Amino acid sequence: MAQIDFKTVYNDMLPFWNQISDDEKEFICMQSTDIIYKKGTTVHDSTECSGVIFVRSGCLRVYMMSDEGKDITLYRLYKGDMCMLSASCVLSTITFDVFIDAEEDSECYVINGSAFMKVSNDNPDIKIFSLETAVSRFSDVMWVMQQILFMSMDKRLAVFLLDESSRTGSDFIPFTHGQIAKYIGSAREVVSRMMKYFANEGIAESSRKGITITDKQKLRNLTL
Repeated sequence: MAQIDFKTVYNDMLPFWNQISDDEKEFICMQSTDIIYKKGTTVHDSTECSGVIFVRSGCLRVYMMSDEGKDITLYRLYKGDMCMLSASCVLSTITFDVFIDAEEDSECYVINGSAFMKVSNDNPDIKIFSLETAVSRFSDVMWVMQQILFMSMDKRLAVFLLDESSRTGSDFIPFTHGQIAKYIGSAREVVSRMMKYFANEGIAESSRKGITITDKQKLRNLTL
């Protein structure tokens, strides 16, 4: 595998890069790793400071887990996205636990959490950037909570299917009922019952491979 030029990568991705010393740049690059996470791999399990993660390809799912083992997806990370919540040692004000799994084979650049914290402690610009990056994700988290607390199940499912269709540019969503339940904070049985209703109404159909939207306008009407 070719050696990664982290200096060029971080110059394009990190707004504070030109504000730190050459020694600090070298230190961060030396503490960076190119990692490929296979689909289904646990990337971060909240027991340690996994580091700052940059997604170069693939998809990571960030979620919370209840004491009973039920999880709910907070958001997903795609190419070009960065995760600060995996670097709990850097953000001491973030006190809740999150978990991260690879939904697809994913290539990521990871900066060692302790190394990033060491440099950020000497540079307010880095600390501010870290906080702003973490806070920017809270709008996604609050959107999830709003759906769970205030939206009916049919609307939540319709919103999810439309969002996925918009993101991929396809009316086929390659997820099982169990996967969708995790994304919208429900149970597989509930999603299956709702999908049966959608099928009866001619809105969407299920198969072993996923969900096909058959009437997008009817699906949009459920979100109104």
